[in-house]
Amino acid sequence: MLRNRRSVSDQTMKRPSLNRFRRIVVKVGSSLLIDSEAGEVRSSWLSALAADIAKLHREGREVLIVSSGSIALGRSRLKLPRGPLKLEESQGAAAVGQIALARIWSEVLGDYGIRAGQILVTLQDTEERRRYLNARSTIAKLLDWRAVPVINENDTVATNEIRYGDNDRLAARVATMASADLLILLSDIDGLYDAPPASNPNAKLISVVESISAEIEAMAGDAGSELSRGGMRTKIEAAKIATTGGTHMLIASGKIEHPLQAIADGGRCTWFLTPANPITARKRWIAGSLEPKGTLTIDAGAVAALRAGKSLLPAGVIRIDGQFARGDAVIVRGPDTHEIGRGLIAYDAEDADKIKGRSSPDVMTILGISGRAEMIHRDDLVVGPAGVIPAK
Repeated sequence: MLRNRRSVSDQTMKRPSLNRFRRIVVKVGSSLLIDSEAGEVRSSWLSALAADIAKLHREGREVLIVSSGSIALGRSRLKLPRGPLKLEESQGAAAVGQIALARIWSEVLGDYGIRAGQILVTLQDTEERRRYLNARSTIAKLLDWRAVPVINENDTVATNEIRYGDNDRLAARVATMASADLLILLSDIDGLYDAPPASNPNAKLISVVESISAEIEAMAGDAGSELSRGGMRTKIEAAKIATTGGTHMLIASGKIEHPLQAIADGGRCTWFLTPANPITARKRWIAGSLEPKGTLTIDAGAVAALRAGKSLLPAGVIRIDGQFARGDAVIVRGPDTHEIGRGLIAYDAEDADKIKGRSSPDVMTILGISGRAEMIHRDDLVVGPAGVIPAK
């Protein structure tokens, strides 16, 4: 038993309150969203979930949804027989079902005056830097507009070799990409148990996991429902991704109505804690894990602005060195050549050289595109406390 292990805190550690989180990703699986017998959406349950989301939205929180269900819905619409589908059949079913899934989310959130925006992603969108940045920017803009991004794997083009295979891990990638504070996995089960609860009546729910150890991983089981691709094992994998990226995660039952309100009211669930936060985890990654591809030299005014927490604008850049692409890491140096920080550049080297020293409104005229106002956004920039970032 793990009751006294450091990785598990069932009673001693106070679980966080839902009220403390600003940006929340909610993952909804097929087995919760779709009635397995009828092949249709569980409308009453989804309406109750939408009411929970609307409450968070009214409180000023930002909510993202990772939703399964496109293949199951398409299968129902096309009246395909039960049993395994071939790859091209799954892709075709997803193409039909994705339209229905997007409409369903748009309507159910629209009942509460909330706009939904659909984003379809593949594995490469979270692995390749440029595509990652494009997806991150789209999510950020939707949140700026107070819309709710509804995200799903693009099953119409994904193959077995280039797919996540389950939306638990996809949700964790989305959470870290969006710098979310919290990831909620709504599941068939209300959390992680120290033994299989279906076969062991003495199994106990683990309320808080402080760190994911080998013992925690050993508790994971397999998928428990026909429509679900993942099981507790994939949820543990998702927790590792999320907590490493500075995002707390919890597993809670989605089989009840108003599942998010139940969490807020202290309902049963398992919290996976992270010692970091999304911004510090991301900046640690930028500062220490990425090899710089170039260097920007900036003027004294820009140095002062960066140390005051501002973004780096083109006007403050006086020199560009190196060959880099948008999204690459670069070193930022002051006019005395001392290293000020490191960040992810928003422009290719050629375009950056064209707009250096120019005001942001000039970018459109020079490049012929609106571009970004910042050469490096402050969220993508690490400035050393003494003006120096240690080498990798």
